[in-house]
Amino acid sequence: MDEAARDWLDQLRVERGASVHTVSGYRRDIERYLADLRGRGVTDLDAVTPADVERHLEDLRSGACTGRPLAPSSVTRALAAIRGLHLFAVREGAARGDPAARLSAPRTGERLPKALSVDEVTRLLDAAHGGDDPISLRDAALLEVLYGTGARISEAVGLAVDDIDLDEEYPVVRLFGKGRKERIVPLGAFARDALSAYLVRSRPALSARGRGTPALFLNTRGRPLSRQSAWEALQRAARAAHLEAHISPHTLRHSFATHLLEGGASIRDVQELLGHASVQTTQIYTKLSATTLREVYRGAHPRATEPAARRARPPGGAGPMN
Repeated sequence: MDEAARDWLDQLRVERGASVHTVSGYRRDIERYLADLRGRGVTDLDAVTPADVERHLEDLRSGACTGRPLAPSSVTRALAAIRGLHLFAVREGAARGDPAARLSAPRTGERLPKALSVDEVTRLLDAAHGGDDPISLRDAALLEVLYGTGARISEAVGLAVDDIDLDEEYPVVRLFGKGRKERIVPLGAFARDALSAYLVRSRPALSARGRGTPALFLNTRGRPLSRQSAWEALQRAARAAHLEAHISPHTLRHSFATHLLEGGASIRDVQELLGHASVQTTQIYTKLSATTLREVYRGAHPRATEPAARRARPPGGAGPMN
C-alpha cells in the first residue's frame, strides 16, 4: 500500500504538476487513511471494501480518527485522495478493483473556479515576454495560447504545427479535447504574434536538436513539450510577475472563460470555445462579480435608473391632479 501511495503522489507532483500544498495535503490524507486501514487489519489494497472507505470517511466526519470533526471540504479532499490512490492502483495493475469508485462526497456548496484579474494576466504575460532566446519565445507563445484560447494544458502541448493557421485573415487553432473531440478556436492578435515569433525565431533551433517531430511546442532536446515542462514555464512567468498565489495552466483557462463572460460573450459561445459537452459545466462561470452585475443591470433594466426629466424636477413641484 505504501509503495502505491508513493508512486501516486510522485505522479501528481511530476506528471500532473500539482502544487506542493496539494501534494502535501493528499499525503496527510493518505497516510491517515492507510493507518486507519491497518488498524482494522487491512494491509492490502485488494482487501479494501467500500464499507472500509465509508467507515473511514465517517470517522473523519465524527472526529474519531482525528480528535476533532473535519469540515465537509476536508472530508471531500480526503475522498478525492482516496479515489485517486485506488484508481491509480487499478490502472497500474497494483489492485484489481476500486472500492471508492461509487462513493459520493458530502455537499460543500458551489465554489467558483479560481481566476486571475485582467491586470494579473497582463502582468503574467508581460513577464513571459521578458526574453528573446528560444525558450523565452516558446514560453511566451505557450502562455499566450493558453490564455488566448482557453485550451487545456493537454490540448496545448498536444498541438501539431499543422493545427494552427496564421495566414488567414482570422487566425485559428484546432484543438482536440476529451474523447478527441475537435473544435476550432480563434487566435487573438497577441497569440498570433507570439506564435509567429516562436515559429520563425525559436522552433527551428529547438527542432534541430531532435529527430524531427510535428509537435508545435518543443523542449530543449527538440522533443514534444511535456505537461510538467509547460507547468514549469508558467511558474517561471508567475514568479517574474510577483504573483504569489498558486497559478496552474487551468487558472488561465478559468480566466479566459471569466473574462469573456464579463466582456459580454454568451454562455453558449463560451461553452463552444471551452469544448464543454454540456452548458451546465460552463454555467459556473456566470457568477460574475457584484460590480459587473450592477453595471449590467444598470445598462439593461428599463427602471434601473431614474429618468433625467424626473431627476430635474424641483422639490415641491406639483403632483398629479386628482
